[in-house]
Amino acid sequence: MENIKAIGKRCSILLKDNVFSLVILPTDDKRKTWLLFLWLLAWTVGGVIVLVNYFTLKDLQQSVKLFMIIWLGFWAYFEFKIFRVFMWKQFGKEKLWIKNGTIYYQHSVNNKGKIKEFDLNLISDLDFISLDNRNFADVFAQSFWVKGGERIKFTSQGKEVKFGMQLSDEDAKKILVELKRYVLAKR
Repeated sequence: MENIKAIGKRCSILLKDNVFSLVILPTDDKRKTWLLFLWLLAWTVGGVIVLVNYFTLKDLQQSVKLFMIIWLGFWAYFEFKIFRVFMWKQFGKEKLWIKNGTIYYQHSVNNKGKIKEFDLNLISDLDFISLDNRNFADVFAQSFWVKGGERIKFTSQGKEVKFGMQLSDEDAKKILVELKRYVLAKR
């Protein structure tokens, strides 16, 4: 028996042959993804210009060279971070499936990513992660421009596992209901 259920615009649940499968896409806003690409492009061009000038300009004072090196260090760090966010928003997805008493979770980009396995009988505290709109970290984690902001969690062998990045309260609660229903049925 096959049962597909869409939750919001970004999530789908498939129940087929005693397998629970959940897929969460990172975004449905192409305009913001395009703006993120423009930001990445501008940041890259700015860094390349400074890097080229560092090697081509002669007679730079030692303090200017030091400043440029420090600036390039910050630039490289944020280049890496924004590139990861762009790749995630463009090509990523979260996959969670339950099969034969094991929960599998994969955070994939271009269908590549490590699959984590958890014994279904060893998980506990399957719960919703609530946000406080007065907390800067919670607001920042839900921003389109960052990667993170998980909304569902469970504990397995003393380790907390989080997933469901930047889901709305409504979507996260619907997924949690379906997930709990399936987990309780399999125990």
